[in-house]
Amino acid sequence: MNKNPQIFSWALYDWANSAFATAVMAGFFPVFFRQYWSSATDVTVATFRLGLANTLASLLVALAAPLLGALSDLYQRKKGFLLFFVLMGIVMTGGLFFIPKGDYLAAMSLYVMATLGFMGGNIFYDSLLLDVAPEGALDRVSALGYALGYIGGGILFAGCVGMVLFPGAFGFASKAMAMRTSFLAVAAWWAVFAIPLFVFVHPRAAEANIPLRDPLRKWGRQLFDTLRLMAQEKNVWMFLLGYWLYIDGVGTVIRMAVDYGMAMGLNSRDLILALLVTQFVGFPATLVFGRIGERWGPKAGILLGLAGYLGIVVGSLFVTKGRDFLVLAIAVGLVQGGVQSLSRSLFARLIPRGRETAYFGIYNMLGRFAAVIGPTLMGTVAFLSKQPKAGILSVGVLFLGGTCFLLFVREKTEKKKILF
Repeated sequence: MNKNPQIFSWALYDWANSAFATAVMAGFFPVFFRQYWSSATDVTVATFRLGLANTLASLLVALAAPLLGALSDLYQRKKGFLLFFVLMGIVMTGGLFFIPKGDYLAAMSLYVMATLGFMGGNIFYDSLLLDVAPEGALDRVSALGYALGYIGGGILFAGCVGMVLFPGAFGFASKAMAMRTSFLAVAAWWAVFAIPLFVFVHPRAAEANIPLRDPLRKWGRQLFDTLRLMAQEKNVWMFLLGYWLYIDGVGTVIRMAVDYGMAMGLNSRDLILALLVTQFVGFPATLVFGRIGERWGPKAGILLGLAGYLGIVVGSLFVTKGRDFLVLAIAVGLVQGGVQSLSRSLFARLIPRGRETAYFGIYNMLGRFAAVIGPTLMGTVAFLSKQPKAGILSVGVLFLGGTCFLLFVREKTEKKKILF
């Protein structure tokens, strides 16, 4: 069977949901939350609230991820679970349009639910990588997804930025209305471009009609067996410990960078434009990292990306102008997609077949538990010290710790295959 239609349909979902990651999580929500929903508070209080919302969403996914993964593998319903979370994310994202000014609690609540839909769906989306990627092509297929995510999210983000910067040209009465409308645009984009995955991607194992008799016992047994097998595989748990730390740093940079720049007194317009540049730099850079993974192995590519992130953390201490933030944004674009995509493909190489979603549930759980620490750590350190730079510096410890664990992982080689 020709795998290419499934591969590109799978990768196109990254194009779809990256609009949320870019335009909402990293871009407009932090700005709009501070300026519209939490405008009457000190900048450090807004940072604390934003960090708390991100932490709560991550905690909910972290607690549910291994159970959802085990249940999905048991009943072979990856696409069904994915559809549930996709619909949740789309509806809650669109709902942000209707939240009135000053209602930060309602905005935080919808944002938490939308983020839960985004992150929960990724458990099942990531596990489908092993269903669509032929042997020897994991690194490139994983990188293709992230690369399309950059360009797709960047295109939608560029359109939303245009609406916000020139609201009159698009028929909006104010920038606030244009920014609110961007949440509706993200929801529509996510919905439309998610369709090919549900039409063309078919998990290897046929979705079985297993009756849900005694589901809790079966669920618990499946999860227990997965944890028992994982404990016996040093490569797997060493990787997960490292991933737990360094992906926290990656997620914190994604979610809190704009807030950090605003706390440093930078213009929100410069910050949003810098994020836009990141998207288009990330597209080719992620594809290059896919090639690095094929040639030298994903572990080498991840270590290269983590070294770049350490440089970014140090460089953030010297940010005083919008131009400085732009340079850092370009640097993030060069390494972010590579670290994410090669982490996914390296983990896919390490895990046994037949338990993909359960293992990726643990993978996403640790990633989400790490994100519980990161935004809270950065927000709390900034709040207590009254120094935003102290908060961002704390993220460097996570990159260093993750690197140390990753050095002990022995990756499995794949037979190379020319695919596209």
